[in-house]
Amino acid sequence: MRGAAKKAASEELERRSQYLSSLVQREKEVVEERREKKKGVGDGGRCVGDVRDPPQGQQQQQKEEEMNVKVRAADMSPALQKHAFRCARETLTSMPKLESKRLALALKKEFDSTYGPAWHCIVGTSFGSYVTHSLGGFLYFSIDKVYILLFRTAVEPVDR
Repeated sequence: MRGAAKKAASEELERRSQYLSSLVQREKEVVEERREKKKGVGDGGRCVGDVRDPPQGQQQQQKEEEMNVKVRAADMSPALQKHAFRCARETLTSMPKLESKRLALALKKEFDSTYGPAWHCIVGTSFGSYVTHSLGGFLYFSIDKVYILLFRTAVEPVDR
C-alpha cells in the first residue's frame, strides 16, 4: 500500500513539475516576443493568420498601459484576466490608500460569486508564494506597484 501511495505521489509531483516548466517556458517565449517587438523585428507584431482587428487590439493595449497593468504569469483566459484587472482597478481607485486585505477580499468575492467557489487572492507590495491551482485558474499581475496573485483551487466533497 505504501509503495503505491509513494508512486502516485511521485507521479503527481512529476506532472506538476512538468506543468510548471511549461508555464515558465511559455513566459520566456512571451518575454522574447515582446523584446522582438520593441526592436522592430518581425512583421509588425501580427502573426500569420492573426484575425484580430488591429484597432481593437491597440485599444486594449492602451487601456492596460493606462492602468499600468503588467501580467507577470498567467494560466487564465483573457476574458477572466480583463475582469480581474477591471475589478482590481475599480477597488483600488475607491481607496484613499492601499488596503491589501480589502482588495484581496473584493477580488475573491467577485470571482467566487461569478465563477464559482474556491478562489484565493494575495495582495501586497512584497510577498512570496508557492501555490497549486486548478487548470485555467491562475493570474499573477501588478497594477502600479501593487502585486496581485489570484488563483483557484479544486473543491472536492468530503467523504464521511
